[in-house]
Amino acid sequence: MNKVLQLGSEYFSSQFGGAPDGLWSAPGRVNLIGEHTDYNGGFAFPIAIDKRTTVAARARADRLLRVASSSFPGVVEVSLDDLDPDALAGWAAYPLGVAWAIAGGASGSAASRMSGVDLALTSDVPAGAGLSSSAAVECAVALALNDLWELGLDRQELARIGQLAENRVVGAPTGIMDQSASLLGETDHGILLDCQSLLTETVALGFAGAGVGLLVIDTRTSHSHADGGYASRRRSCEDGARRLGVGSLRALRPDDLPRAAAQLDGQTYRRVRHIITENQRVLDTVAALRTSGPGAIGPFLDESHLSMRDDFEISTPELDLAVASAQELGALGARMTGGGFGGAALALVRNDDARKVAAGITRDFARARYTAPHIFPVTASEGARREL
Repeated sequence: MNKVLQLGSEYFSSQFGGAPDGLWSAPGRVNLIGEHTDYNGGFAFPIAIDKRTTVAARARADRLLRVASSSFPGVVEVSLDDLDPDALAGWAAYPLGVAWAIAGGASGSAASRMSGVDLALTSDVPAGAGLSSSAAVECAVALALNDLWELGLDRQELARIGQLAENRVVGAPTGIMDQSASLLGETDHGILLDCQSLLTETVALGFAGAGVGLLVIDTRTSHSHADGGYASRRRSCEDGARRLGVGSLRALRPDDLPRAAAQLDGQTYRRVRHIITENQRVLDTVAALRTSGPGAIGPFLDESHLSMRDDFEISTPELDLAVASAQELGALGARMTGGGFGGAALALVRNDDARKVAAGITRDFARARYTAPHIFPVTASEGARREL
């Protein structure tokens, strides 16, 4: 048993006594490109990363659910029969929301197999950094409950369960990208996700062979998807689609932009322009990886950040500095990643330059009197799995 799994098993024992029935884990994700496109039915291109949440779980003979997290004090208890999305709050809303979403869709023999469960969560996915620590929790728990309750749900169904928990219980109006990345990731591959059809395709990154890698620059500025900023962007997109006579912005292409400019107010047009051009950048990035390799995708990352900064207006001074500093220090491309309003930026760098880029960004943050960033490399890794 590796150190991470041992820690998860020991934490379970400290909270509930004895050994778990099994351990499951799910990764956080970095969205290489394709931001806020998922709830617009568009394209996204995330990767699962080598930072994971582990859940140790054991079935109970009664109907009680007990959840503990090494990141928070105390154990939260609720009966399966009393799960109410409006009554779940705080960190426990994520794992218990998954249990509610599964139970609500179960019937007959599947429902009869659901018993109480003890769940203990440990994680090295940084929270609040735009790396989808929430989806890592949801997917690890969904996989564990799927196995313990012998439900036989496939990974696309588990992704929808995680999204339902996030939307209905947590109250964050996110799309399905984060859960899809966490469940479907593969080593050294990105996931091209069509958020309209929910079809996915793995695409080789070729980073190792090209001598390049990804640096995450966690600005340590907090954000919350459940606040008004994220929701207001979604409403603007839905309003723009309605006024342009389409079901979602996915139906529009770059050559529709002149019509959009003529029909929409300035702010709504900028929101719509980001989604339309970001969808195209996702497709262009995937095409470039297939034809020219990872060294060719940098300009699309740079353009994506400008679009999020100026059109979608979800960046922050710290994120802008992280991106500009990385670019000046020789990064092939850089952009903020995640829902915005804080969190992390992403830089594609030559491996030989990684240390120089990280040191330079840290220096620039100090000069700006910002909190020191947490900078670390990530690699594209395997999705959710049973560990033990």
